[in-house]
Amino acid sequence: MSKQTILGRVTQLAKANINALIDQAEDPQKMLDQLIRDYTNNIAEAEEAVSSTIGNLRLLEQDHREDVDAAAEWGGKALAASKKADGLRTSGSAAEADTFDNLAKVALQRQLQSEKEAKTAEPTIASQTEVVDRLKTGLDQMRTKLGELTSKRDELVARAKSAQAQNQMMDAVKNINVLDPTSELGRFEDKVRREEARAMGKQELAASSLDAQFEQLDSLGDGAEIEARLAALKGE
Repeated sequence: MSKQTILGRVTQLAKANINALIDQAEDPQKMLDQLIRDYTNNIAEAEEAVSSTIGNLRLLEQDHREDVDAAAEWGGKALAASKKADGLRTSGSAAEADTFDNLAKVALQRQLQSEKEAKTAEPTIASQTEVVDRLKTGLDQMRTKLGELTSKRDELVARAKSAQAQNQMMDAVKNINVLDPTSELGRFEDKVRREEARAMGKQELAASSLDAQFEQLDSLGDGAEIEARLAALKGE
């Protein structure tokens, strides 16, 4: 994957709207899990690309410094050769002076070449520096986004578990509805009421039997009273 492709991918992922993605997902938890995997993989790819880009940039910078240093060094050699030529020419050694002047020209040519190479590398160094800076920024944003994704996933899982627990509790409450005659408690209450009714029936039956016995006793008493009164009449 090219550096520009990586840069575009990093920028796209760093700007992704997590909330919008969650709203559009049929299964937010699966979507977040997939995004976390994608972000983790893309961060690893981007880190490799950034490392490679930084390495190339440092090589360019090193070559540029060497060209700048070489230009300065050749400039010093040209100056030294020129001064040597001037000294020889003053002393009457024109032939030797020409030799050192020629050396000065060679040094100046090398200086010019080094300066051109250094100048040619500068736009590339500038553009690569910009790419590295953007990649670093994008990487930081992606790492932050990955943290947000992980936090969102944890929050979503916690909410799902809480909702599941609430639903289970509500189902349990629904299954234990004391007003539902088909529930276990309803059937048990009906059984208790039937037992209570039987007990009341037995009590009422026992009371009725006792009343009948007392009524029979009262009837015997009345008969004795009648016999006594009849005997009294006969006595008179």
